[in-house]
Amino acid sequence: MTLRRIGPLALLLCCLLAPPAAAPAGGGVVQQGKALYGQYCLSCHGANGRGISQAGKRRIGAGPLRRQAVQVGLGPSLRGVGALAADFYLTTGYMPLQHVGVQPRRSRVLLTNGEIRSLVAYVASLGSGPPIPEPQPQRGSLSQGMQLFTDHCAGCHQIAARGGYVTGAVPPPLQDATPVQIAEAVRVGPYVMPAFSAKAISDAQLDSIIRYVDYTKHPDNRGGWAIGDVGPVPEGLVAWLIGLTALIAVCVVIGERLKQDG
Repeated sequence: MTLRRIGPLALLLCCLLAPPAAAPAGGGVVQQGKALYGQYCLSCHGANGRGISQAGKRRIGAGPLRRQAVQVGLGPSLRGVGALAADFYLTTGYMPLQHVGVQPRRSRVLLTNGEIRSLVAYVASLGSGPPIPEPQPQRGSLSQGMQLFTDHCAGCHQIAARGGYVTGAVPPPLQDATPVQIAEAVRVGPYVMPAFSAKAISDAQLDSIIRYVDYTKHPDNRGGWAIGDVGPVPEGLVAWLIGLTALIAVCVVIGERLKQDG
């Protein structure tokens, strides 16, 4: 074989063995997210994230109950919510819901990190919206964070961020929430929680709130019994229980001595 023939053959071999050119990363991620959207989100949020808000009817039996109005409109529009809302609901396991109509709760995340990125990218592509936040809690003030949390959050989540009870919902504990998820929740306002704009709570104030919430995960309980940091009401009940028990014990001792003296 001559040198002239070796050159073209080697070039052909290199072309055959070379990996195919990759498609643009952004488009591929969005397309994968669109497929995942069709699998997990379409039935509630509608085609192209437009939401479903109308009640429909379906047959459920015979006679007078043959037709009954049922809620078909289950999910709001996702157009313009941006990556922020999608990332929060997916990384916390709030979505996809197992049962429509129940309160979203932190649960096992069904999707992989790569699938979440793709789905978030698709939702973000549906319209201009806020990106995933990048909080800096180390820049925040712990004392200011406690004050802000007391003013805006403790009414539902308790001052120790251990969750609570309100009409129609159960505010969750925040011990498993990451700084990014806390920042997202403040802006999104999931379920019955109000959404706080940057005018109501600035990014700097939000950093302080996150710093305080992180502090509540491992608080400095000097010289006291934390009782799981479950809040003032349970702690008060425990104090009453201990106090009454001690009082009864004192009464029993006094009674026994009176019997002996008598």
